[in-house]
Amino acid sequence: MVKDTFLTFHICLRGGFLMSKNTLWTKNFIFISAVNFFFIVTYFALLVTLPTVAITHFGSTSAVAGLFTTVYIGAAIIIRPFMGPWIESFGKRFMLIVSLVLFTTASFLYSFFDSIVLLLLIRFIHGFGFGMATTITVVIIAEIVPESRKGEGMGYFILSTNLGMVIGPFIGLTILDGFGLYILFWACAFFSLISFLFGLMAHLPEENLVKRSPGEKRAPLFEKSALRISFTGAFFGTAYASVLSFMAVFAVEKGLGAESSYFFIVYVIILLLTRPLTSKWYDQYGANTIIFPAIVSFAIGMFLLGMTTNALLFFIAAVFMGGGWGTLFPSFQTVVLQNSEPKRRPVALATFLSIFDIGISGGALLAGVLVSVISFSSLYIFYSIYIVAGLLVYYWAQKKESYI
Repeated sequence: MVKDTFLTFHICLRGGFLMSKNTLWTKNFIFISAVNFFFIVTYFALLVTLPTVAITHFGSTSAVAGLFTTVYIGAAIIIRPFMGPWIESFGKRFMLIVSLVLFTTASFLYSFFDSIVLLLLIRFIHGFGFGMATTITVVIIAEIVPESRKGEGMGYFILSTNLGMVIGPFIGLTILDGFGLYILFWACAFFSLISFLFGLMAHLPEENLVKRSPGEKRAPLFEKSALRISFTGAFFGTAYASVLSFMAVFAVEKGLGAESSYFFIVYVIILLLTRPLTSKWYDQYGANTIIFPAIVSFAIGMFLLGMTTNALLFFIAAVFMGGGWGTLFPSFQTVVLQNSEPKRRPVALATFLSIFDIGISGGALLAGVLVSVISFSSLYIFYSIYIVAGLLVYYWAQKKESYI
């Protein structure tokens, strides 16, 4: 009797909790989040260090240094519109593995070249893998997260991105300063390999692949419902690109070179503290309740960065940026996914990321040009005003959307 009762309880527990449709922390969710984390670490470790390397190691100008970001993101922009049709035709798992093979291979190539031109070529190839991987991972997560927990699930997944955005620069700057450029390259190759191995461990459900006849009309490569919020994301991404590309150089100029990597540690601590709350508030109260305050926080952080004269102010700026930009990016992605039909989500996400990356790429190039005529402090103060103007941009974007 006791044995039967225990067995019944065990079955109910598995059926009611472990197998619930509302389960968030499945093995696939964890594996794909790990895939995302490790390739984002690689991406940001190189993103914040290569412009500095271009200036100090190769003697390049700040404009050329900005090309390391522009070329990379440009490749991602080119490849992303094709990901929707490819996912439909070849399946999510196949495209996940292909993207990670390309990303990992490019990561290993950096160590074998010592030329600006060749490194830029590798950055271009690497960008293809990055564009594919960032699209397919979010598409997979959007499918496996329960609809009733979409904001929470996307928030936790994007937390893996945000952690990578912080740990990557910390690792990159620390290794570059302590061990040199080529150890940095090999470390990034190692992180890419770990990402690939987690991708192999993910077991996705069978899919009904789309087989199109030669004369059949294909669906659009861009999703119209995603355009407004995509341009809004690109607007803010332009400002954040100035931080990604020139934070290390700015910190050295201010005598804060040793503290520069810890800026991102403060940033991630704020993310860890705020992400669970903002994700649930998003589901309960809607996007506007989260996004408008996050814009203000982002602007304050950028202004304080421009006014920085000491480590304390430097880290306070990181606090506001963590609460601001760290909330905006996942919120924008969740808005895009919620406002598109399930079958169009891969295309909607590719639309968002492609347009967003135009903002990042153009922002890196623009920042490189601007700092040749104005100081870094003036650059960040300018962008704080720019971000405040973004309140109007977001107001325009959300006026006719269904998530109001």
